[in-house]
Amino acid sequence: MLDIDFIRKHPAKIKTACVQKGIDPKIVDRLLKVDEQRRQLINDIQQLREKRNKLARHAPKKPDKKIIEKGKKLKNLLAKLKPDLKAIDGQYKDLMLQIPNIPKTDVPVGEKGKVVRIWGKKPKFSFKVKDHIELGESLNLLDLKRGSKVAGFRGYFLKNEAVLMHLGLMDWALRKMIKKGFKPLAPPIVDKKKAFIASGHFPWGEKEAYGLVSGEKADKLNRYLAGTAEVPLVFYHANETFSEKDLPIKYVGFSPCFRREIGNYGKDTKGIYRIHEFLKIEQVVICKNSSKESERWFEKLASYSEEMLQELKLPYRVMLMPTGDMGEPQAKKYDIEVWMPGRRDWGELMSDSIMGDFQARRANIKYKARGGHKEFVHTLNNTAIATPRILIAIWENYQQKNGSIKVPKVLQKYVGKKVIERKS
Repeated sequence: MLDIDFIRKHPAKIKTACVQKGIDPKIVDRLLKVDEQRRQLINDIQQLREKRNKLARHAPKKPDKKIIEKGKKLKNLLAKLKPDLKAIDGQYKDLMLQIPNIPKTDVPVGEKGKVVRIWGKKPKFSFKVKDHIELGESLNLLDLKRGSKVAGFRGYFLKNEAVLMHLGLMDWALRKMIKKGFKPLAPPIVDKKKAFIASGHFPWGEKEAYGLVSGEKADKLNRYLAGTAEVPLVFYHANETFSEKDLPIKYVGFSPCFRREIGNYGKDTKGIYRIHEFLKIEQVVICKNSSKESERWFEKLASYSEEMLQELKLPYRVMLMPTGDMGEPQAKKYDIEVWMPGRRDWGELMSDSIMGDFQARRANIKYKARGGHKEFVHTLNNTAIATPRILIAIWENYQQKNGSIKVPKVLQKYVGKKVIERKS
């Protein structure tokens, strides 16, 4: 959420951000109109209360019909304006939640991102390359047919060594982040709607979330399945105030993730690249309200993800994402894409984002600065690792001519072998 004073002073800048992120800029005009009506109503109510209080203070000891009638008239006027204020206040809050964050000045405008850096060399094969589906099915690691039978579209079963690699990646990444000073959390993934609003996933991403209903409240969605641990990790400190010396706060969350993928209908329908449920290690950083500090953590978070890909020896590139491919709450975003030979293309694996104080304003997370004044914190989030998507890159980059898959050295202790071979 942006500061309403900032929106009032810079409507053109907010409209530009709306256009860049694919949002109708007229939302800004509607907000400012409602904001003006709301402020006028608040002022009118305040004046009526002052008149009422003044009348009560100076009322004679003996009953005076004129004063009583005047008091009743003021009371009736207040009674009439209060529901009007409640209605306009609801409109105001709803419109405020629809205003996106402003992209930083170095973010590319449009739909084309910028390659920041590339690491590693794409593997060269002397044989016909198989994709992850063929590799997974031939080595008895993946069952999509039965996955679809059990779970429907995009359902899957991981099997045998794939399960060990899947869980091993989670343990490996979690322990690496703990060594870097991140506090581990296993958060609830069935969360209240206000947690999604606070993180900026709602209202824009509500159609992508699975809503839950129960009992007498079956007509209303009261809980949702989170698509990332970012949702509960941000709301963890809602309505709290820290001391500046407590910052930064660093969390690493392990959780299952659930996404409907409605916005990607018909895209990446085969295999396990785009699925409804997966596991993820997510990082959230809460730091002081400083662009310099945010940028520093932004680069550090990316470096942690890159470090893991380098240990896995997977070729990757870091992309500075454009305004047209950013989420509404994000001010700046890196996507880290891994080379996937079966796709003959790069595939997004990690996402690193600066949110500024956008989430903190929604969640009301502040800190007491050294000068004694209070400020909203800055928040950042980063995908440390997500699986099974990363299995695609590992299987395809490590495939051998005989159809086997070499296991990256860092994962061999989890899988229990160096090579996954076709069973007789």
